[in-house]
Amino acid sequence: MTKKALIITCLGIAIGALAGYGYYFYVGCASGTCAITSKPLNSTLYGAVMGGLVFNMFVKKIKK
Repeated sequence: MTKKALIITCLGIAIGALAGYGYYFYVGCASGTCAITSKPLNSTLYGAVMGGLVFNMFVKKIKK
């Protein structure tokens, strides 16, 4: 991975983690039985993974 690709992916992870926690905080799960949104750690980690994957799509691949 190049330095630029790593920065873009890490930025996606950070934004996704913030979005995941924000979803937990503002929407959440009233009953507590939701798998992802019942705990802030689950929601934050899920958001971080999704953010990293989405931002990684925008990294240009090096052709050899």
